[in-house]
Amino acid sequence: MFGAFERKVAFRYLRARKGERFVSVIATFSLVGIALGVATLIIVMSVMNGFRQELLGRILGLNGHLGVYAAASGPGGGLRDYDDIAARVRQMAGVASATPIVEGQVLLTSDAGGAAGGLARGIRPEDLRARPLLAGNIRAGSLDAFQGEDTILIGTRLAQKLGLGVGGRITLVAPQGRTTVIGTVPRMKTYTVAALFEAGMNEYDSSYVFLPLPAAQLFFQMRDSVSQIEVFARDPDNVRAVTREILRGLTQPVRVLDWQAANSSFFAAVQVERNVMFLILTLIIVVAAFNIVSSLIMLVKDKGRDIAILRTMGATRGAIMRVFLICGTSIGVLGTGIGFALGLVFCLNIESIRQALQALTGTQLFSPEVYFLTRLPAVVNPQEVVQVVLMGLGLSLLATLYPSWRAAKTDPVEALRNE
Repeated sequence: MFGAFERKVAFRYLRARKGERFVSVIATFSLVGIALGVATLIIVMSVMNGFRQELLGRILGLNGHLGVYAAASGPGGGLRDYDDIAARVRQMAGVASATPIVEGQVLLTSDAGGAAGGLARGIRPEDLRARPLLAGNIRAGSLDAFQGEDTILIGTRLAQKLGLGVGGRITLVAPQGRTTVIGTVPRMKTYTVAALFEAGMNEYDSSYVFLPLPAAQLFFQMRDSVSQIEVFARDPDNVRAVTREILRGLTQPVRVLDWQAANSSFFAAVQVERNVMFLILTLIIVVAAFNIVSSLIMLVKDKGRDIAILRTMGATRGAIMRVFLICGTSIGVLGTGIGFALGLVFCLNIESIRQALQALTGTQLFSPEVYFLTRLPAVVNPQEVVQVVLMGLGLSLLATLYPSWRAAKTDPVEALRNE
């Protein structure tokens, strides 16, 4: 496509001589702009992908993919015959597991004087051990002690907040009081901390506590019922089909709420933010492409005499156009390549870079209280990377078309006369 003559002339024009420094500086800024735009776009999209994947993995790893609830609020508002319902749900197509759960909002206090709001969940010890997000992240104590009616499992951040450790005592206060002859009094019970977990998501580590199922039923006064049957599907993206299967397969009326409906607004917000960031950062590449246009137009004007001489020596308009196409696309290809490499290296080492910047500046750059997660995730999507690279190359090529066409249209007689 490009002959040796065109390549030689184009690369000669890209090397600035005395008096041509300004054009070279603009070309350099164009290259840097494209490199930074491509790198930033790859990094931001990868971080957004990692943020969504980490949140999705932790939310679904702890809360399940869908919940089966009682259709109407009866006495206690719970789901009766829960073991029979769970057994039938486990046999349905697409279901990986079904676990009876009791949960409720509580006030958490300790002897050290700390207090915090939280969510207490009752679960059988064997079901808890089957959840890697919890069983695989025990930081102190042991799940062997998680049994009986006075033990509890709490998160590490909640333990720090309340000044607790393994063996410490924590009191749960229920919002629904107990009616007595002297009026309503708070319902409370003290438990011994059996172990500390760290799920890696601030909301869970600072507010979730787990009780053995019988202990939770006793505390929430649900002796013969549970709050829900928590179901894990084999394919989280196919929960709607599992929901229909459960509704068809159960004889008693129930309500089913899947993770897509429960967290739809949250993940929709993440997707909108991701799309907006993509649009904004694409403008960086567009601006760099306009810099290529301006630098090539200045180069064409500066090389008007050279173009005229080349035309009189037999160079065709197509050859002249190819010369400047090579000049512009060389800047785009080199800038895109540098941005691609820089973006991938940054993504692969993003957590180390964050830690180094925090140590250097003495500030916390990624607060778990704000961003939910305790580490900065990055998941590189090859399809998105290819899309960004092609966009950088495409915009660079488009930016060279007009200046190259203008150079090819140069009239050698007029160019030499103006000299």
